[in-house]
Amino acid sequence: MSARSDRYEPVIGLEVHAQLSTRSKMFCGCSAAYGGEPNTQVCPVCVGLPGALPVANARAVEFAVRMGVATHCAIADESVFARKNYFYPDCPKNYQISQYDTPLCHGGHLALAGGRRVGITRIHLEEDAGKLLHAEGAHSLVDMNRSGVPLIEIVSEPDIRSVEEASEYLQKLRSLVRYLGICDGNMEEGSLRCDVNISVREKGSADLGVKTEVKNLNSFKQVEQALAYEFERQAGIAEAGGAVAQDTLLWNAERGVAEVMRSKEEAHDYRYFPEPDLLVLRVDESLRARVASGMPELPDAKEARFVAQYKLPAYDAGVLTATREVADYFEAAAEAAGEAKAASNWVMGEVLRELNERKIEIAAFEVAPAALGELIRIQVAGKINSSTAKEVLRKMIATGKTAPGIVAEKGLEQISDDDAIERAATEVLDAHPGEVSKYLGGKEKVMAFFVGQLMKATRGKANPKLATDTFKRLLEARRG
Repeated sequence: MSARSDRYEPVIGLEVHAQLSTRSKMFCGCSAAYGGEPNTQVCPVCVGLPGALPVANARAVEFAVRMGVATHCAIADESVFARKNYFYPDCPKNYQISQYDTPLCHGGHLALAGGRRVGITRIHLEEDAGKLLHAEGAHSLVDMNRSGVPLIEIVSEPDIRSVEEASEYLQKLRSLVRYLGICDGNMEEGSLRCDVNISVREKGSADLGVKTEVKNLNSFKQVEQALAYEFERQAGIAEAGGAVAQDTLLWNAERGVAEVMRSKEEAHDYRYFPEPDLLVLRVDESLRARVASGMPELPDAKEARFVAQYKLPAYDAGVLTATREVADYFEAAAEAAGEAKAASNWVMGEVLRELNERKIEIAAFEVAPAALGELIRIQVAGKINSSTAKEVLRKMIATGKTAPGIVAEKGLEQISDDDAIERAATEVLDAHPGEVSKYLGGKEKVMAFFVGQLMKATRGKANPKLATDTFKRLLEARRG
């Protein structure tokens, strides 16, 4: 943020929509899968034909309760579905079934780094609308496949005070829904979408300013850009003595600006009333027990355990537990290697770099955790050095062969024989008398040159530490 952040602060709340990973839609049996041909996953219920009656998806209710438990919410014994009325081409029945004054979950929180909590006002169930496709020219197309797909909406308190906190909160939410197995968190496909509410006020003030809402942000970058833009715009208006209009905005990623979608909007504009075709939703003891027994170890608990059990730095533990799959991979690799910190370094370094460069998930990574652990054991035992180990990993990815097999086949085992290293080091020093003089004259950085020449002569197989120690001993002898 700019110099205006010295005087003003943002007050931010997020409304996050997570598409639940159920097989069928919220109120009918149509497939909720992503990617079908347009308008092929539809029925009279999800396109709102007269006389069609909705039936609530029990699995979606269970998933919503899971999220409520994970975020320390109170779970309502009874909650009510409501009709949220609005008129738009992607909603042919002219209302969305949601929850209003009696949400399923309420009063929770999510902890950020450092322990600061962001309150969660409510988590409620609802159905998604269809999708408009704006073609070139003067017309749009509508795809109803997404209509009726189950969502939870997670509404935070206005407790967030910076763009960075907003991004951290959203990333923690995405990690949480993935750990729980209730949403894939894929923002690019719209499985996780975010609306941001922001106002500004002078630092130290307890008053709330007029807020704006930026709708349908589908990446962390967009959330950060939209919040930064709105903070600057609203702070500029406040600085000039103007008044912020309570508008609903859309983010224009190409122009990097938020554009007005509609003006002031209140709950009564939607004319909520209880959905007459659905019964009161009751959460009984059997559902509560099933959710409680099926809860996995959550990210914060796993991170704390990694620090305590594996003696990892907090930073390492945070990176490794960002996704459940990476955390599981690390634990299996650490067990196979017998060296948790070495396994952490490998997973955080070479493995995650490979995944990021190739844009793949760890499930598609060719090297099993046990195979990586075997490679780590070889390196820790001193049979190969770190640069050779990285070369071996690349060959494992390309060929599927084991680390011991590649080391034996390519003759890569590290040279740790004192006499062999000394002979090679002596040859390097004899061949470079000028560099020897520089070192003896106080330019100790020349040591890197000597070790590099020795590694070149041994095709990278020399033990680097032994080589360095040998050079130091030989050079001190020449100093006399």
